[in-house]
Amino acid sequence: MSLSYRQPGVVLTDHHFTVPLDHADPGGETIELYAREAVASGKAGQDLPWLVYLTGGPGFGANRFVGRQSWLDRALKEYRVLLLDQRGTGRSTPATRQTLPLRGGPAAQADYLTHFRADSIVRDCEAIRPRLTGGAPWTVLGQSYGGFCTVTYLSLAPEGVHTALITGGLPALHAHADDVYRAAYPRIERKVAAHYDRYPQDVRRARRIAEHLLAHDVVLPNGYRFTVEAFQSLGHMLGTGEGSHRLHLLLEDAFVRTPSGPELSDAFQEQAQTLLSYAAHPLYALVHESIYGQDARPTAWAAERVRAEFPQFDAAKALAGDGPVLFTGETVHPWMFETDPALRPLRETAGLLAARTDWRPLYDPARLAANEVPVAAAVYHDDMYVDATHSLQTAAAVRGLRPWVTNEYEHDGLRTAPRVLDRLLSLVRDEV
Repeated sequence: MSLSYRQPGVVLTDHHFTVPLDHADPGGETIELYAREAVASGKAGQDLPWLVYLTGGPGFGANRFVGRQSWLDRALKEYRVLLLDQRGTGRSTPATRQTLPLRGGPAAQADYLTHFRADSIVRDCEAIRPRLTGGAPWTVLGQSYGGFCTVTYLSLAPEGVHTALITGGLPALHAHADDVYRAAYPRIERKVAAHYDRYPQDVRRARRIAEHLLAHDVVLPNGYRFTVEAFQSLGHMLGTGEGSHRLHLLLEDAFVRTPSGPELSDAFQEQAQTLLSYAAHPLYALVHESIYGQDARPTAWAAERVRAEFPQFDAAKALAGDGPVLFTGETVHPWMFETDPALRPLRETAGLLAARTDWRPLYDPARLAANEVPVAAAVYHDDMYVDATHSLQTAAAVRGLRPWVTNEYEHDGLRTAPRVLDRLLSLVRDEV
C-alpha cells in the first residue's frame, strides 16, 4: 500500500516494488526497490507525464529533497517525478558490510553484486514503468552515473523512453577502465593546479599535513586509518562548484598546539572522516570500476595501476623536492578497503570483482546510431569526473543527440543551477 504525505509545495508518495535479482531469470530470487513519487501540490490529481530521475554514483540513493529544492522545482512544473533508489542503495535492498554477509562468503557476495550495474537498473525501470504510467514511455533524467544508465536505457529499451536528458554523464562507449583513468589523472592535476592558483597558501598547508601523516600513524575517531593517500583523495571535492572553497576551509584549521606538539585538530579529523568514509555508500567503492567492465578484460584495480604512470601524484616524492602535493579524486583503490572500517569486511569481495572477466556490454553502438528518442546532454567542458572528450565522442555516436557544452558549471550543475534542466528541455523541443 502506497503512503502519501505532504511537504511545502509537493505531495510525496512512497512506492515499493518487487523485481527479479536477475532479470534473465524472472522466476528466481527477488529484491525490493523503493522510489519516492513527487508531484506539485496543486497538480496531484492531474494526469501528468512521468519523469524518472537516475542519480549519480554508482551506489547513492536518490536525492532526499525537502519541498521543491534544486532542479525538482522546475521538473514539478510539468512532470510527476519518480526519485528512484537504484538497487543496492537507499531503501532498495541496500548492499553494505552489514547486509552482504546474508549472501554468504566473498565469492557469493561478488556474484550477487554483478547484478547491480546499469543493465539491471534499466531492467528495473522497465519492470516498474508500466505499473506507474500504464505503459506510456517516460522522460529519463540522468545525472552523472545516472547518465551512463540513461545511455544503457537507450541501448536496451529505448521503447520505454519518451525523452532522455543527461547532465555530466555521457560515458565512453568502448573505453576500458584503464583508458578512463589514463584520461582522468591529467584532468585531476589541472583541477589541483587551479585550486593552488586560487589558494596558493594551501600548497604549504597540504605539504605540512602530508609530512605529518607520513611521520605519524593517525587513526580518525571512527577507526579510519588516515594515510597520506587518503588525505590526497580529499581532492574528490574539487570536481564540484564549491569544492575548491570547501577544501581550502578544511585545510586552514588542520593543526592545533598541544602539550606534545602540533597535532591534527579534532575538528579537522571529524570533517575528514565524514568526507572519506564509505559507510553510507559502500556500493560506490565496490562496483565503481565495474561500470567500465564490458569485455573479458578485468578492471584489476585500474585506477591504482594507472596512477603509477603519473609519478607526480606520489606525495613522498613531492615532499622530497619542492613540488606541491597533488590531490586525487574520483578513483577507488585497494588500500581503501584497509583504511576504511566500513569497507574492511568487503576487501576480498572487492578483489574478486576486480578480477572478473565476464562483464557484459552495457551499450549497443548500432542501436544508438539508429536512435529515435529525443536526447539532450549537458557536457561540462572542465568536468573532473567525466572526460569531456569521451562524452563528445559518444554524443556524436548517438543519432539525434543534442549536446550543450559549457564551462559555466561544474559536474554538479544540475543541483546548483535549475537553468541546466531548462536548457536541456529547450534543446529537445527545438526552442533554441
